[in-house]
Amino acid sequence: MSHDHAQPTGTPDGRVPQWLPRTLLVSLLGLVAIAGLGVLRAAPEGPGTSRVGGQRPRLLTVRDFGAVGDGQTDDAAAIQRAIDEGDGDVVFPAGDYKLTRSIVARLNTTGRLGISGTGTARLMMFAPGPALQVIGTHGGTADPKSVMADVWEKERMPRISGIEIVGAHAEADGIEARGTMQISIDGVLLRKLRHGVRLVERNRNVLISDCHIYENSGCGVLLDQVNLHQTNITGSHISYCGGGGVVTRGGEVRNLHIVGCDIEACQSPEGPPTANVLIDCSTGSTAEVTIVGCTIQHGRNAPESANVRILGQGKFKMKGEMVDVQCGHVTIADNVFSDVQTNVHLSGVRGATITGNTMWQGWSHNLVLENCQQVVLTGNMLERNPMYGYTDEASNRVRISACQDLTIESLHLQSAGDNTTEVAALLIEKCERLQLRGLTLLDCQPTSLEIRDSSHVTLCDATLRYDRPGLSHTLLKWTGGDSGLILSTIVSGEVEIAESSLARPADLIKMPAHSPAKTQ
Repeated sequence: MSHDHAQPTGTPDGRVPQWLPRTLLVSLLGLVAIAGLGVLRAAPEGPGTSRVGGQRPRLLTVRDFGAVGDGQTDDAAAIQRAIDEGDGDVVFPAGDYKLTRSIVARLNTTGRLGISGTGTARLMMFAPGPALQVIGTHGGTADPKSVMADVWEKERMPRISGIEIVGAHAEADGIEARGTMQISIDGVLLRKLRHGVRLVERNRNVLISDCHIYENSGCGVLLDQVNLHQTNITGSHISYCGGGGVVTRGGEVRNLHIVGCDIEACQSPEGPPTANVLIDCSTGSTAEVTIVGCTIQHGRNAPESANVRILGQGKFKMKGEMVDVQCGHVTIADNVFSDVQTNVHLSGVRGATITGNTMWQGWSHNLVLENCQQVVLTGNMLERNPMYGYTDEASNRVRISACQDLTIESLHLQSAGDNTTEVAALLIEKCERLQLRGLTLLDCQPTSLEIRDSSHVTLCDATLRYDRPGLSHTLLKWTGGDSGLILSTIVSGEVEIAESSLARPADLIKMPAHSPAKTQ
């Protein structure tokens, strides 16, 4: 039967006629559904009307509340009106929106909130403080039983997405959150501010994803004396922030996840020491941290610069009293670190796993562990790649000091150290109960491995070689301490071992040095 001629649109009993093609039926049903969702809301009366030609309503934007978006007009009052008087969807069309004060969303009065754009809107903050401040009333935990009904009804998951915030004042911040439950920040560009995102007082379940946090004078993301559990920072580019990339200071922080991010050059040469990722527990506690699958690099000209620095000696209230604690439960895995004074620095940390990382161009050190306990370091590559010829001046050393209960396995350290100092490429000092297994130390100088004043250290199945011509070299020095063991270890040069340091004679396999053509 041909369908080229017109047919009736229905049957007498109201059924859909059999001749109607299924694809057309699906399309019509889709249009009906969209039309149903599109009964969005009527515009407010007055100059901000949203009716086009006096006919059908459309989605309201901040322009319907009086915002101009020309970069010259102060739009703060109009945007605040959209927050206070709208229905929660605060939409920014393309434009530059000037702010001379913070826009404040008090979720218990505004209700559910979504601030959004398509990437074409820019907010310019010309005053101190946050451009957008989101305030909730959640005082519970992440346990659903602790969340009040009004929080679920009015405040859950405030979302900010698809906009740019630019600072035009030295103390302008981007986004600040306090008292929120499940705040979600995604697809946002934050630049030329003081702090990009600042989390204060108390929050729970924070998501920051797919953001560009760039060229800010302070921190990219700052957890500032906040009580905050469950924070995911994922897939974001955080760079050129002078006070640190992701920074926690004090408070009570748990379950912090930094995953799949590129974090670069977040430490100013003119500022105090910080790090691309800095966890400072000195006035509080941070624990249960993962830093996984990131590239973190640059900042060598900043004082004491680091890619990851965790200062684990903290304070925590137990049974009503503040007590000194060692924070930890940290995993640092599958990252690429480079081009700072120290790639990874842990001080006073208890319970850390560092595995599967590539580190290079640590101008002072690749890795420093001091006053740490219960650390597992396995399968890490610390190597000077000749592809990067300009890195020859970096020392790439490892220093482990005053630590106890460590397992270090399958550490590959190549071309570390230099002949301008007597410091070993891998220095272990004043430590207890260390297991060193399967180490590969190649062409390091002036000494590959030095162990001093340390007890109950086992060196097993290691390879220590120096095959470059023309330089005298000591592969292993071991002095002080007691109860050490050396088992099945290959060396291709001189060793200096104090017999009193070992529980029994060293099991060394001495091999001749050679000069392979590709050794660099």
